[in-house]
Amino acid sequence: MARRHGDTSSPRRFRVAEAMRHRLADYLVRGEVHDPRLDGRSLTVAEVRVSPDLRHATVYVAELGRPLSEEARRALTAAAGRLAGRLARDLHLKYAPRLRFVADERFEVADRIERLLREARTRRATPAATEDGEA
Repeated sequence: MARRHGDTSSPRRFRVAEAMRHRLADYLVRGEVHDPRLDGRSLTVAEVRVSPDLRHATVYVAELGRPLSEEARRALTAAAGRLAGRLARDLHLKYAPRLRFVADERFEVADRIERLLREARTRRATPAATEDGEA
């Protein structure tokens, strides 16, 4: 499995981050975060980055088909303590990590790049107009 964003951290840190990502995704899919603000939302845990001491983790989350809403982010933040405790037990970590949930904007950036490329191809395919307005 390739590391992302030029991550040069230790292999253990990478394994723990990936294990956290998988577990958090499982918790969300199974509806184990009991918060009505998350009802009907399909969330994706795109990436988890952990500090060198494994005590802090930044969780990048996206909502299917739209940017992560502030309401969903607040619901996840409210459940962070319970989720961290569960992660520590399930992954046999010495400390429960402090989880920070942030919106993963990679999908939005990819859409924006795709739209710009499509517009550039369309402009290239259309003959340039002359100064008097004729093609």
